[in-house]
Amino acid sequence: SAAMKSLQFISAEAFVSNAEFARKNLCGVARDLFPLLFKASYLLEQGEVIHDLVENWPLVDFNIGKLLGTTVDYQEDLSHRTCSVCLESCLTGLRDYVLNHPSSYVKRLKVVDLTGMKDVEVQFCRCKKTMGRWARTQLLSKLCLELLFCLQQRQCDPGIFEVSIDVLIELFVTDRNYELIVQALLKKSYCPLKICCVALRFDNLALQKFFYIIKLIDLSLLRKLEIVHNVRLEMEHLEILLNSIHFPLLTSLTLPARTFNVQRFTATDERMLNNIGEKMGEMMQLTELSVSFSILTGRIQKLLSPLKTPLKMLDVSNCSLNHADMVYLANSFHANHLEALDLSGHNIFDLYPSTFFKFLSHFSSVLRILTLEDCNIQDTHVNMLILGLSPCQKLQEFKFLGNPLSSQALKHLFTFLCELPMLKNVEFPVPRDCYPVGITYPIDDASLCRFDHQKYESVAEELKLILLQANREDVKASTPLFGSYDAAVQETKNELGAYLIKSFKETLEKFTTSLNKMS
Repeated sequence: SAAMKSLQFISAEAFVSNAEFARKNLCGVARDLFPLLFKASYLLEQGEVIHDLVENWPLVDFNIGKLLGTTVDYQEDLSHRTCSVCLESCLTGLRDYVLNHPSSYVKRLKVVDLTGMKDVEVQFCRCKKTMGRWARTQLLSKLCLELLFCLQQRQCDPGIFEVSIDVLIELFVTDRNYELIVQALLKKSYCPLKICCVALRFDNLALQKFFYIIKLIDLSLLRKLEIVHNVRLEMEHLEILLNSIHFPLLTSLTLPARTFNVQRFTATDERMLNNIGEKMGEMMQLTELSVSFSILTGRIQKLLSPLKTPLKMLDVSNCSLNHADMVYLANSFHANHLEALDLSGHNIFDLYPSTFFKFLSHFSSVLRILTLEDCNIQDTHVNMLILGLSPCQKLQEFKFLGNPLSSQALKHLFTFLCELPMLKNVEFPVPRDCYPVGITYPIDDASLCRFDHQKYESVAEELKLILLQANREDVKASTPLFGSYDAAVQETKNELGAYLIKSFKETLEKFTTSLNKMS
């Protein structure tokens, strides 16, 4: 909004709004005005101006999150605009910064930080095309290789080889961009742009390729490692990984589904689990851990007790935790620090209600995000839930999809939720009375959409009215049937879809072959 712009910012917008004029006159612009002009160009999506600003960047660092975040001259935070035009112009500008002869200044740029971009569901940029984390990984790798090619092709100014710029990035590797990233990493020492990986996400990748990339990356800066979906990492592979590689700064770890399965445990597996727990404690400063869809019944202590740092985020959804696990959690040193907890897929109220609420009471003063999906929470449990949540005054997100609650119970719950001052986001289930009588929970995918949509809409309106009457329009309430928006999954869904179809086809072919053999 215009009200939030300083006079200086308005002047900057005027200057960059005519691209041709701005590009001609950049040489006369004072160094300390570059950040201001960059944000103004980004707001107006002036790709060519952005390119030239970065190509002639006169400062020691370029931190995109800070440049686009809240600034004195314009409070609006633009770091969630992952606009394709703007980001591509930024990165090609960076390549050309290395290649071109500066006319009026010495090249001073040492650090480029691309980690401040936030991938969100709704984009406000005019081009409506986003460049997500996967595409940013792809483009940076491509530009590093292009740069090397240019340096080989032409007789370059020897000064170029003295340029060394650390580029901090959150890499996202799948089978489709694997080859390109490997090439860029192999040639890293020759390239003036140094890829520095602070977060790493793997999806849809063979284990061999996963281990190869891990070997190529300098892990000394890595803070976050996510291994998800179609990476077949099992417990023995995790043990090899932890035994052979050090992660000195790692604070956040996400493991794929079925990494652990204690139902099939042998004595060797027990030893392996102990070793994994100890290694995680020794060499990581973990504050975030996600091990969803593993079977960890009775073993959560083995995994968590060796950790030296208290966890702030724990996702143990669908891990078949039992009463002993819940007792451990309630009494562990992690309990006082949890800001985000996901216990989805556990029948909390029937199995261990008092232990769960004891657990919750320890971190209720710091809790920001609570997810209890498919927990068989029923109408009779709502009062207990309200009692447990009352002290959670910092709660920002509460997700409880997939629970068999009636519209009456939801209204009762929403009336209470209005009182939580920091609440911003609620994901609530389709009321039980919108489904056919006799539906069983958890509801399978086939029946998920078979509810009375008209009735649902009218209940949803009533729930929103409860928020409205309590002056809580700031709370977003929704029912994303197939789970919350995930930018990374959204960006690679075509590749993942193709992978799933392929593996389904292979399974069918094997099945057909074995049938043929039988006949």
